[in-house]
Amino acid sequence: SWWTLPGKESLNLWYDCTWNNDTKTWACSNVSENGWLKAVQVLMVLSLILCCLSFILFMFQLYTMRRGGLFYATGLCQLCTSVAVFTGALIYAIHAEEILAKHPRGGSFGYCFALAWVAFPLALVSGIIYIHLRKRE
Repeated sequence: SWWTLPGKESLNLWYDCTWNNDTKTWACSNVSENGWLKAVQVLMVLSLILCCLSFILFMFQLYTMRRGGLFYATGLCQLCTSVAVFTGALIYAIHAEEILAKHPRGGSFGYCFALAWVAFPLALVSGIIYIHLRKRE
C-alpha cells in the first residue's frame, strides 16, 4: 500500500481498505476524488505502459536492427518511464496531507511508495544503459 494507518487500515492508489476483525476480511472502497491522487494514478499507469512499450521496442530492435546499432528508442522510453515514476511519487509525497485529509492522523508510507522510489533510479539507469548499448552478433 502507499499509506498505512494504525488500526489495520491501508490506502493505495485505487482503494481504501479497512480490516474487519469480525469477518476476518478486508472491506475496501474507492479512494476519494482528489485531483492530486488522480494525477498520481495517471502517471503510474503511464509508467507501466511506457515500461511495457520499452520491452516490446527492445525485442523488436534486437531482432531487426543491424549490427552496431544503438537502442535509442528503448532508452528514451525507459527514461520517460523513470520521469513518470519520479513525478508520481513526488506528487504523492508532497501532497500526502491533502490526499489523506479525510483520514485520521498518523500512519506512514507503505511498501509500494518505497518501491516506486526504488523503481525510479532503476528505470533511469536502465534507460541510460540502453542508450549506450550496441547490438552485437
